[in-house]
Amino acid sequence: MRGNGQTRPGDTRPRRLLLCLDGVPWELIQAAKSRGLFSSFGAPSRLLSPFPTMTNVALSAMFGASPPAGYESLYFDKTARQLRGGIGKYLGRRTPDKIPSSYMEELDYQEPLAFEFLVYVAPEKVWRMDLQRFRERFRLAPQHRDYFAFLKGTDGLLHIRGPERLSAALESLDRILEEIQSFCGRETEIVLFSDHGMNLHENRRVHLATHLKRKGFQMGRDLTGSLARRSVAIPAFGLCGYAAIYCANEDVVPGVSAALVELEGVDFSLYAEGSAVVVAGKQGTARIEQKENDGARQYRYNVLSGDPLRLLSQTQKLRESGALDTDGFASDQSWLEITQGHIYPDPLANLYSSLNSARVKHTADVLISFEDGYYYGWSPFGRVVRLAATHGNALLPSSSAFLMSTHRAMPQFVRADDAKSLLKG
Repeated sequence: MRGNGQTRPGDTRPRRLLLCLDGVPWELIQAAKSRGLFSSFGAPSRLLSPFPTMTNVALSAMFGASPPAGYESLYFDKTARQLRGGIGKYLGRRTPDKIPSSYMEELDYQEPLAFEFLVYVAPEKVWRMDLQRFRERFRLAPQHRDYFAFLKGTDGLLHIRGPERLSAALESLDRILEEIQSFCGRETEIVLFSDHGMNLHENRRVHLATHLKRKGFQMGRDLTGSLARRSVAIPAFGLCGYAAIYCANEDVVPGVSAALVELEGVDFSLYAEGSAVVVAGKQGTARIEQKENDGARQYRYNVLSGDPLRLLSQTQKLRESGALDTDGFASDQSWLEITQGHIYPDPLANLYSSLNSARVKHTADVLISFEDGYYYGWSPFGRVVRLAATHGNALLPSSSAFLMSTHRAMPQFVRADDAKSLLKG
């Protein structure tokens, strides 16, 4: 974000404030604009967050940064074959080992480390403090360069208090952004965006570990040594709409996925089968297959039973338009265009990449996307928190972050992997 030479902000383009609001979904920012807030901004685009729809996964993709170790601070280390991290991340000060991705090194403002946890205990107080700290730090920053800030309070407000409290918070943010524009001058561009969306349902816990135990699997934190072949590790931390499962033996992976089909709250699970990704859920089973054609990616939705991703009508439209080849593959761009507003946005590239790209350093053996209204996470936290909303799954509400600017019209839909040029270009 540091300008220099001929590309210095204010020289060949306006200075830019990048402000990320944790967890604010497209639909709520759209509603805020319809009430007259953020009037100096253009229409918000849907910024499609990668699955699992989690902060560090999303922001590392948006900025082309290093992948985090895992999906959350508690993660499974596949090299050590043990669970690592957890609550200790939030204790003390922010040291290099507590910086999950290199995008954080570019931040000019982020909340104090303790706020990352306290935001789910006292969200209103943390939001007010965080917003004022950001305001003061920004006014003191050098005026000749860009500024990148991340506000986590919005995520806590939505998780714990719900949309009404967030709406009030957005009103206070709007006032501060108007003040910033007056202070800096209208030549300063403000780019407002979020990392992921949110399902706006009161959520209940999925009894994932209990169910797998009934199916004959054993839970463990450590999968080293001579363990039972049906042992699995499930990092349980934030109360989120996804889960990641790591297996002691890869030959039990399909069995784990099959055992999840009947569990209440599970929408579908994913696992790799060779170079393909298998999607299995109550709606059926399919394989997502990819191939290269003259350097361009193509995907096929190979249904084995039912229609787990509800893509048969889109497949037929692609066939009728001539976009499918004789083997049933269509280009990545064709699939994106026809599914960007789907119940699962951009599902083939998104879900295939969740297991076949470095979104995290330690990719799960099985990824679960829960239905809206369900979550999995740390039991003690779940007992003291009423969860008014959450994120993590592959559905449209959680996948729909937003992106808007005071100076530029943004595309209607933007993949997280394509956002870097819009944010930093």
